[in-house]
Amino acid sequence: MMEFEYWWLLALPLFFALGWVAARVDINQLLSESTTLPAAYFKGLNFLITDQHDKAIEAFVEAVEANADSLELHFALGSLFRRRGEVDRAIHLHLNLLDRKELPEQQKLAVMAELAQDYLKAGLLDRAEELFKSLDGSRYKQPALRSLLEIYVREREWERAIKCATELERISGIPFRKEIAQYYCEMAVKSILNNDAHTARYELDMALDANKACVRATIMLGDMEAAAGDHKAAIAIWKRIEYQDAERISLVAAKLLKSYRALGQSEEGLNLLASYLESYKLPTLQTVVYEATMAEKGPEPAAKLARTELARKPSLQTLDQLLQARIALEPQDQQETLLMQQTIRRAIGNRNVYCCDQCGFKAKNYHWQCPACNAWESLPSEPTEAL
Repeated sequence: MMEFEYWWLLALPLFFALGWVAARVDINQLLSESTTLPAAYFKGLNFLITDQHDKAIEAFVEAVEANADSLELHFALGSLFRRRGEVDRAIHLHLNLLDRKELPEQQKLAVMAELAQDYLKAGLLDRAEELFKSLDGSRYKQPALRSLLEIYVREREWERAIKCATELERISGIPFRKEIAQYYCEMAVKSILNNDAHTARYELDMALDANKACVRATIMLGDMEAAAGDHKAAIAIWKRIEYQDAERISLVAAKLLKSYRALGQSEEGLNLLASYLESYKLPTLQTVVYEATMAEKGPEPAAKLARTELARKPSLQTLDQLLQARIALEPQDQQETLLMQQTIRRAIGNRNVYCCDQCGFKAKNYHWQCPACNAWESLPSEPTEAL
């Protein structure tokens, strides 16, 4: 057992005294800093909290006039201007700051970063790009790269976007594999339009090298084989989607069936889709299988399929399919069944939409990139019923 040292009793009051002094220093410093801020600053904060942005701007303008040397107040005001869409006022504010000759280098970089955001918001992409590039090597490099990436995507400069995303991935540790693969796919779209199949295949291979789960690249490779008349190769490629992302197999269901028909193997194609439907229960796939069954095998198997699906998961769309098959099976009751079908179709309308899981944007058609927030692969492969 360690012997108790009595000198600790003498040291305790000293420690308490030092703690009291440190606390007083902190409190005095806090009070000193708070008294240097104009009252309008706190009024502005209060207006921000209560979402009174117009009054907040007025208060911050007053605060800036009272304390023209405070960069933080200028930045707060500039940010408010941007949020309110008054980008010209934000640009004017930050340009005036840059004109100050006494501005230290670090503060100058901070102002340049703010001004670059103003230009980006205003759509002056060339000026914004130039400023963001000038921030390379500073502590603003990472946010500047993110903004540069946004610019390159908006301008569809995919090679620059790939280079920028790769650098961002390196310095931030955040993966950009999905985005880089999509950039290569966009390059491949351009190559296909230019009838350069060789380059397009290389770019799609690069997309899959960046992200092995890139379904879009696989679909496009299969499309190219089908367009060239090699339906067997197209089918083999599209089948890989099951192992990349099984829920997106419905995106190629109709294409698979078309290629099987071109090979004279309609039944084999229908059986493959039926096996996918059994495994993954995808509504879009069910519609393709139903329509193919109706065309290939007739109304009785189609009605059986719709009835089974209706029992598993009731929906107006499947009920509509069952009624369609019944019209063909029971022509004597056609008028009554048609009336029921029309009622159901009015109820269904055109309410199926693809809803972005990032911003909630609703689209009638599937997009690899959300038209609203520009996120990649944020729309689910299956549409949902809009409320």
